[in-house]
Parts: sequence; structure tokens; C-alpha cells
Amino acid sequence: FAYPKEMTHQQVEDKYSLVFHLDRVGRLLDAQPYRFLRFPRKRFSPALLEELLTRCSNGISEEGEDIIIHLAYVQRRLRPLNLYLREQKAEAARLAAVDYGQAIKDMARNNIFPGDMLLKNFGVSRHGRAVFYDYDEVCLVTDCHFRDYPEPTCYEEEMSDGPWFYVGPKDVFPERFPQFLGLPTEQAHALKVKHGDLFRAQWWRELQAELQAGEYPDTPPYPESLRLP
Repeated sequence: FAYPKEMTHQQVEDKYSLVFHLDRVGRLLDAQPYRFLRFPRKRFSPALLEELLTRCSNGISEEGEDIIIHLAYVQRRLRPLNLYLREQKAEAARLAAVDYGQAIKDMARNNIFPGDMLLKNFGVSRHGRAVFYDYDEVCLVTDCHFRDYPEPTCYEEEMSDGPWFYVGPKDVFPERFPQFLGLPTEQAHALKVKHGDLFRAQWWRELQAELQAGEYPDTPPYPESLRLP
């Protein structure tokens, strides 16, 4: 994998295997693993084929006029959320941004942390439901260390372009999430109003305590507004 990713091929397989054994609560797209998929060479542009054979040589092989992919995870096609938000009118985009937050909560309440929350790793189904589909960095909520981001204590720390403190491999800083999501102002505001607790480490720590006690919050597949009294 290209820098900055440090994971191995086996670790990615393990991540997908983990997802296959979890309750995906309708928020993680099903993936079918296929081994040794054979495609005619003519299906690939010269540039793509060169890149695959150069950068993915351990997972790709040539056999006559065929290209063989050693392992592929096949998922149904969704519109990536980052593209969907650009294409929709304001209200539809707002609803999608809010459901994106709900998707993260639904997964978290089933002990699933997506790891990489970038919009491009989520898609929108034909029913307008936000679904996660990139499992390279998925892990259990109970395995994470949710921390409050330290306040700077001096000018040098305040001006630092990166952390001035130790960050462990399992450390997560929820209050920093908004900086990396790339949501336009209106959509970011809608997300914060509805799901602002996602950006508080304390919310995640309280959820961890529930999960560790064997208490899994209810995650109905419909909005709270449709719940019967």
C-alpha cells in the first residue's frame, strides 16, 4: 500500500473478515470476496495495466491475453457521498449529511468504528441511506482510546502544525473529526446540530462503557420521528 498507509495485505483481509462476522446494522455494505478473477487484457487501458502490474504486482498476474486478480472484494455500486453532496440540492444534501452522522452512530452502537470517516468512504443507497464501504481501517469501538485534544500551554504548541504530544496507535480525538470531513458550512452545521456528540470524546467513552458491559443500544433502521409512541 502506498504511503502513508502502513498496513499489510493480510491485515486488510483480516479487517474484511471482521466485518463479515459483525452485525452490520444496515450501514456496512456487503462485500463478496473473489479469488483469481480472470479478465481479458483488452478490458484495461495501457496506463491502468501498467500501474496495476507495477504497484500491485503481488496481487496481479498475467496469463496469455488474460489478467488475473488474485483477490477482489466486490460490492454493489453506490454513489460516493462526497460526490452525492455536490450534486444534490440543499435540502437533500443536508439530509444526507445528517444521515452520515446517524450511520456513524449506528455502527458505533454495534461496536464498529470506521477508522477513516472521510466522505469518499461512504456511499448513498437508492433509498438515500448512508452506507460505509471501505473497511481497511475498521476496528472495534472498545479497542480505541478516545482522548480529549490537549490545550496548548505555550505559543510554540499553539503554532505547531502537528501534535506536540505523544499519540498512540489507538488514540482517537473526536473533536478533530470536523477538520477532516470536508463538509460545506451548511452541511457541517446540520451535522453538528443533530450529531454534535460524535465530536466529544466523553460520548465515545460512555458508549465504550456500555458496550463493555454487554449493553448494545438499540439501532432501529428508521428515523426517530417514525417510532411509535
